[in-house]
Amino acid sequence: MRIFRFAPSPNGPLHLGHALSACLNADLADAAGGRFLLRMEDIDLARCRPEFERAISADLHWLGLSWEEPVRRQSEHLDDYRAALDRLDTMGLVYPSFLTRAEIRERTTDPAWPRGPDGAPLYPGDDRDLSPAEALGRIEAGEPYALRLRMAEALRRGGPLTFFETGAGPSGETGRIEARPERWGDVILARKEIPTSYHLSVVVDDALQGVTDVVRGEDLFHATAVHRLLQVLLGLPEPTYRHHALIYDAPGRKLSKSDGDTGLAELREAGISPGDIRRRIGLLRP
Repeated sequence: MRIFRFAPSPNGPLHLGHALSACLNADLADAAGGRFLLRMEDIDLARCRPEFERAISADLHWLGLSWEEPVRRQSEHLDDYRAALDRLDTMGLVYPSFLTRAEIRERTTDPAWPRGPDGAPLYPGDDRDLSPAEALGRIEAGEPYALRLRMAEALRRGGPLTFFETGAGPSGETGRIEARPERWGDVILARKEIPTSYHLSVVVDDALQGVTDVVRGEDLFHATAVHRLLQVLLGLPEPTYRHHALIYDAPGRKLSKSDGDTGLAELREAGISPGDIRRRIGLLRP
């Protein structure tokens, strides 16, 4: 049976872009006679709040969606991510990095410095060869740190990689596509204050929940390469991917909770109907 999921972060109200992803996943699950799951990606305890989760559920119910219970909350499953991180660590693929964001910016000012698909400079790798004793000493001294993947070694063990894309994605490609996680450099797997990252938790969650079809916005298309690498390293199953187009505002900017774009609750209060929402996102039922 095919299993689809919608996995928002409860750190703000849902907007039209979320409605597109949620409704598309639910519609595809219904058409396939499959299952539709709701997952709360709430590992950032500083920003994620129960009232936002309640608002998300209210918005989705208003749209006419239903999902299986219980809802998986990442904050309740940190041991799952810790186990995956420990497994990668025993393979020699994890190291602590201590450069701050400001220090990274200072060391990567050269216009020729390589950047990832998101435009951020790749990590310089200063801490990659620290001795275990020195790294442990700095951690025990209370220094902030991030745990990073040794990308070169991970690729040696896990590559070459591909993923199967059923949507068009930003590249317009469909079918079996080459995955190039090296473009991201030594990605973060966890931080001192947050014991996992989006990359790590999403592949663990999808595997544990049996998700067969990952349907999400095309802004995550390039991240799929990192997810495929982690799936191979951890021996997790490969889902099928579909990356849908995003919804933009009039100036051509991607909708964002952090930018205060109009939420679904505000649209509802303004008299907009669920049918109007579906019409706006191009998913009007026949």
